[in-house]
Amino acid sequence: MTTIPPRPPQPWVLSAFWFGTAFHWLVLLLILMPANVEMFVGEARKGTYLGALVAIGAVMALVLPPLVGAHSDRSGRRLPYMRLGVAVNLVGLAIMGFAAMTLTGMNGFWVYVLGFLFVQFGNNYATAPYSALIPQLVPPEQRGRYSGVMALLQASGQLLGAVAAFAVGILKLPVIVSFVLIAVVLLLPALITMRGIPEATHPRPLETAGGKTLSIRELFAHQAFLWVFLTRVLFSLGQYSVQPFLQYYNRDVLRQTDAPTSTSIMLACIIVGSIVSALIGGRISDRVGRKPVIYVAGAAMAAAALLLLVAPNYPVALALALFFGLGFGAFTSVDWALGSDAMPSASSYARDMGIWHVAFVAPQMSSAPQGALLDWGNARGDNFGYTLVFGIAALFFIAGVLLVRKVPDNAHEGQQAAA
Repeated sequence: MTTIPPRPPQPWVLSAFWFGTAFHWLVLLLILMPANVEMFVGEARKGTYLGALVAIGAVMALVLPPLVGAHSDRSGRRLPYMRLGVAVNLVGLAIMGFAAMTLTGMNGFWVYVLGFLFVQFGNNYATAPYSALIPQLVPPEQRGRYSGVMALLQASGQLLGAVAAFAVGILKLPVIVSFVLIAVVLLLPALITMRGIPEATHPRPLETAGGKTLSIRELFAHQAFLWVFLTRVLFSLGQYSVQPFLQYYNRDVLRQTDAPTSTSIMLACIIVGSIVSALIGGRISDRVGRKPVIYVAGAAMAAAALLLLVAPNYPVALALALFFGLGFGAFTSVDWALGSDAMPSASSYARDMGIWHVAFVAPQMSSAPQGALLDWGNARGDNFGYTLVFGIAALFFIAGVLLVRKVPDNAHEGQQAAA
């Protein structure tokens, strides 16, 4: 028997934490870190060191969620993990802001890395139990709507992040202002979610929750989970082949003199497109299934990645960014629903969602070789590095579209049976 309550919390309350997290990662990963890393290590090594930093964080994001999720399942609690994770995340932001504001050179870079490790630890410590809430609390027939709201709030958080970064850049405010903004916008929505999910709604401890707890091998033998996991890996590989280097693309390829501000505008275009398609895509997926939405989304993202290579100017690139956003929003609108449908047992939602989350964070490790490939290709002239990494991104998106066909259409029915 499942532990899903008859009245799940409002989707806006459940998804509020994702709004703050989206703001957090957009400003940090796409605006602050590229600029800060270049300040610490210099122009010639920016891609290599940025990619390495993202990959270092990904190692922690790879290991931590399944472990924390399993412990959360055994204790039958979610909120204590979220509280501690958010607190550690805030400490990490403080360390990164201190390094960016007061230190220089490689010594400053390593302090910055330390802060980033705290950020990754805290964020993943909170995300692991949080990820279990949709499959735990929301009936399968409503997950598309809830996933769509989560995608909409994610896109809205990213849009606010892009606007905030643009404003900070235009006003020439100190870098510490951005870190304070990240901390505030992370904390307030997290409090909304944590206050809106009473501890009493959380699952009983693992031994009394009901349903068989599968081993890791048995989990991946479950066909729905296996193919959803692999599909998400491919889409994430496409995203992280390009995303960390957008600021460098704006300066090197599009010849924008104020690359951080230009990147903020480009990100805003991506996010506006995401908002348009996010809520619609989730509702459509409840009617026609998850896979048709992903087919369209993946094709759009692959086409946009390739066309950005031949964009003749910045306005055309912005139009392509908007088109990419339409695909990305449609994908994220069904992403959580597809993952939730694939969970085979109610006894280990947090652990299994933590493992599923690995499919999103592990591809961040590809940023290290992609950054090195970017520098290697650009050293050969004509911005060849961007041709390589954008082309690889398109191939990943196409492969994800092809592979999602293997996901069973009745994944949530298998989950119900297992529970």
